[in-house]
Amino acid sequence: MAIQIKTLEQLKIMRRAGLVVGQTLELLKASIKPGMTTDALNVIAAASIKRAGATPNFLNYHGFPAVICVSVNDEIVHGIPGPRVINDGDVVSIDCGAIIDGWHGDAAFSIGVGKVDPQDQKLMDVCEESMWRGIAAGKNGAKLTDIGYAVEQYTNSQGKYGILREYGGHGIGTEMHQEPHVLNFGKAGQGPEIVPGLALAIEPMITRGSDRTKVLSDDWTVVSVDKSRGSHFEHSYAICPDGKPFVLTALDGGFEKLASLGVEISDQL
Repeated sequence: MAIQIKTLEQLKIMRRAGLVVGQTLELLKASIKPGMTTDALNVIAAASIKRAGATPNFLNYHGFPAVICVSVNDEIVHGIPGPRVINDGDVVSIDCGAIIDGWHGDAAFSIGVGKVDPQDQKLMDVCEESMWRGIAAGKNGAKLTDIGYAVEQYTNSQGKYGILREYGGHGIGTEMHQEPHVLNFGKAGQGPEIVPGLALAIEPMITRGSDRTKVLSDDWTVVSVDKSRGSHFEHSYAICPDGKPFVLTALDGGFEKLASLGVEISDQL
């Protein structure tokens, strides 16, 4: 399938979808506390997306039974919300998506609940920063693999972490997952050129141990084989017609974080 290139008007709709996702994730971040079930978070997310007049894109996606993915500790991605109780010290990763007028938004974050192990906090900080490094590297005129190279180089510079090999980022637009697949590792300077109108979801997934994973019997939840804790961050961003990036799912468009990396965001959205 060809890589989808968007017009400015289409990116404006994607920004609306991205804001729904961003606002929902902020609400979940503020709501999560020890003693909650993962399903309670799903209920909050469903109501937030509905209030915004959007449609959840995870629900019934290849049969997925919930509005968000909630993954705890050694669950890295695709955890199904349910009766599991969130405990003090847990690392919780939440992935959320929404559709407006046929256009998708997709983002994720990890958070430590209550009293957090400093090594877990560093894991999450490294994962989040590697995502921003990837977005910054994915500028107009760069090559696709420059993103994964930046993610890997930063992650490896911070310690010994397992970067998941089987899972990565993706194109996004009229479908949640489109070409191209975006690896979180590899050589720079390869693959398609990043051009105006391209929208990508960048999502590093790392563990405190091995990069080896397995899928549980629910056919969704991805866990680390060595039981090490994982982290997952994601934002959807686009290159605007002016050649500058804009983070569609960040409330500020990515201004603060990208400015700290010397990248100016577009004012077209």
